[in-house]
Amino acid sequence: MRTNRSIRIWISIFLIALILLSTIWLLSMRDQDNQTPFNSTGDAYVQTRLKMVADTIEARGVDDPAVLEAMKTVPRHEFVPQEYIENAYDDNPLPIGYGQTISQPYIVAWMTELLELQPGDRVLEIGTGSGYQAAVLAELGTVQVYSIEIVPELAEQAANKLEGLGYSQVVTKQGDGYYGWVEYAPYDAIIVTAAPDHLPAPLAAQLSEGGRLVIPIGPPGFWQTLWKFEYVEGELKAFNLGDVAFVPFTGEGVEQGSEMPLPSP
Repeated sequence: MRTNRSIRIWISIFLIALILLSTIWLLSMRDQDNQTPFNSTGDAYVQTRLKMVADTIEARGVDDPAVLEAMKTVPRHEFVPQEYIENAYDDNPLPIGYGQTISQPYIVAWMTELLELQPGDRVLEIGTGSGYQAAVLAELGTVQVYSIEIVPELAEQAANKLEGLGYSQVVTKQGDGYYGWVEYAPYDAIIVTAAPDHLPAPLAAQLSEGGRLVIPIGPPGFWQTLWKFEYVEGELKAFNLGDVAFVPFTGEGVEQGSEMPLPSP
């Protein structure tokens, strides 16, 4: 009798364990069914982002593998206001408040490619904005990024967003980007994401030998010209890259700064 009772106890334990294991397995399968098939990281926009890169960035001529990989990786939807999240991967600028915008993806990729970044380069970004361009630069993984934003609220938001997404290597500050960031100069590359009506002399002065500066220049409210400058053997060489449209550069620096004549292309 005692043996039969022991057998029944072990059978009961086995059945309970089997039921628990079955329940765990069913819950696991249900969770897998609820996941997006192409997504293993919780990012539901992976396929949308890959399509954006293929259709609007590669198709328009950007072919630097590192830049393309960064554009495929950085979650642009994390950098736009909630009301525009469904448009995050359209190839358009979007408002981010305070009269500023997040640049269209193609422009971000193109300007990044124009910087011709090499491992170990030091990059200065003028106009952190949402933090998206800084994240793309940081995603390259081989450069040090410094970024300045004049709007205090955007500077704080961008710093928090970059930190939260793991881009802690981006050094940010709030200030007038017209004067650059002398503390970390000279820079191998400078990228400006708002349009002054002239080339800020302090930025040109903070370029290293062989350094590249990509900047839109032109009057506010109109089309501007995208320029690429290269500092070669003590001279600044200029390359006109065509019409673009950016928000205006703001602050006392651009209002009071003396105009630096553009070098001949």
